[in-house]
Formats: sequence, structure tokens, C-alpha cells
Amino acid sequence: MRVAYEDLVHTLLRVVLAAGLPLERAHLCARLFADATLDGVASHGLNRFPRFIEMIRSGVVDVSARPELVEARGAIERWDGCRGPGNLNAYDSMARAIAIAHEQGVGFVALANTNHWMRGGSYGWQAADAGVIGICWTNTLPNLPPWGSSAPRLGNNPLVIAVPRAGGHVVLDMALSQFSVGALSGYQARGEALPVAGGYDAHGDLTRDPSEILASNRLLPIGYWKGSGLALVLDLIAATLAGGRATHQISSDPVQETGLSQIFLAIDPSMPRDTAFAARLADEVIENLHASPAVDTARVTFPGERTLETRRRNLVEGVPVDPEIWAVVQRL
Repeated sequence: MRVAYEDLVHTLLRVVLAAGLPLERAHLCARLFADATLDGVASHGLNRFPRFIEMIRSGVVDVSARPELVEARGAIERWDGCRGPGNLNAYDSMARAIAIAHEQGVGFVALANTNHWMRGGSYGWQAADAGVIGICWTNTLPNLPPWGSSAPRLGNNPLVIAVPRAGGHVVLDMALSQFSVGALSGYQARGEALPVAGGYDAHGDLTRDPSEILASNRLLPIGYWKGSGLALVLDLIAATLAGGRATHQISSDPVQETGLSQIFLAIDPSMPRDTAFAARLADEVIENLHASPAVDTARVTFPGERTLETRRRNLVEGVPVDPEIWAVVQRL
């Protein structure tokens, strides 16, 4: 089923206000959840919203908390998220990195003691809308086996890289597992097989069955050992620079996943060259990409291009929602 974007925002706003968020913060929180769903990422939007409310009610998420500055040195700052709402902490951190970048060319914010940031791509779009290159990542609970192991000891540590462009921002938003847990749950709920193998079954064989992967808890790292190594170093960098927890120190219980470490980097693309140069180069890169011969699709697209198309369609036709989850949210 589909619901109007405004109705989605209004419903989520009512719930977060009832959960205790102040009005201004509640508006932003509801919009971030709604925008993720609008853009086709319901797994980290509406579908994750009931768990977010559960974590507020259990005291894991402190609705009144705001990030606090711990240390600043030049363009680098460390902040404590005080276990506030993860999407609000992340938005504030990227906003701070953007502000520093506009002043100094580069802004770097390391955030400790925060909660799940929901859709990481939100903060890439935020950076690109502000005219800066954005790079951010988070560690997570342990849900990804290191290469050569069957035990989940790494996080899938989503990584976001965004480049602003007048003709449509380029926004790469990816987990370091072939499919995030949220995406696997979405395929499972729809009764669909994955387009490619995404993990292992109970017998240790690669499979496209999301139910088998969720049951075995053996997600496949992107690039096999390369993704495993990248997950490890991103965790090390985030926890070290934020002065926060590493993945092995985070609870493996999804409703107790708290105390995360995150990095937000903003770079002003007008610093090394003039703005016209950056814009012209971005357009040339995308034109060259679009000219690539397509094999299995109508045409080759850049990261974020399908998101823009989905956003435009859903604003007109309504936002697709899972009827059961929508009913749950309406009762909250």
C-alpha cells in the first residue's frame, strides 16, 4: 500500500512527540525516518521505527540528550552523543562538520556514545545539499564474520560517500556486508530471493535465501576478505578517534545496540579549484558513465540516481509501506 508523504511524516511526528522528543527535534527525527522511506529505504526508515520507539521506552535512547563537545583541535572535533537519538546525533554531527568545512575547507567530527543512525545515506545527502563532499561511517553490533571465521565478530559498518552535483548528487551508501541486516529482513518479508548470494546457510554454503542467512548469522562481506579488512579498519578508526566503543564492546542484542562510534567528514570542493571546475568535472564523469554499454539494465546509473527517481515517483504516487508495519506504527 502507499501513503502520502505528509501523512507519513505526521504519523511519525505524533509518535515521537508522545515518546518525549521536544517539538523541534521531533520534527527532524520524523522527517529523517520519513525521507528514508520516501527514498525506498524502508528497512532503515519506517520498518525500523517500532524498534526505535522500543529503545526509547526501555531507556536505551535518551530523547532529551544532545551531543556535547569533548575536544577540538583545528578542524577536528570529538563529541559525546550522550546516547541520544542516533539519527539526530548523526545529523548534528554532519551539520557541524559542514560548518567547519565552510570555514576551513575541511571539517571532521568524531562521535562517541551514540545510537543507530538509521539510514546512513541521509547524512550524505545532507552534506551534498550543503555543497560539500561528505564521508561518514559508523561501527555496529557484531554481525559480520571475519574472513575465515563463522562467528560474527565484526560490524557491517556502513560507509557513505557523497559528491554534490547540480544534475543530481552522487551518493554511495553501503554496508560492508553484501546485504545489510535490514535489507535481508526486507527480502525475507517479501518472500524474495536475493539477486546474488548474500551469506551462508547452516551448512556453510553460499545462498540467496535471506531466511537461511539470518538464521545462520553469517553475512557475506563485500569483496570477501577485502570487505572483512575494511570493516575492521573502519571500526578501529571510528572508535580510536571518537574515544568510544569498538564493535567487540557493543551488545549483540539489536535492541541494546548502543554506545556506537561514528565519523563525519566534510570537504569543500571549491578549495583546490574553482567551483565551475568541480561542477564541470562531475558532469563529465557522469556523462562518461551513462555512455557505458548496459548489459542487464536499461542503462548504467550512478550511486544515488535511482534514489532520485524513486523519490520523485513516491512524492507523486505515495510512499510504499508494509501494511502490517504501518498498522503497528499507527497504534504506537
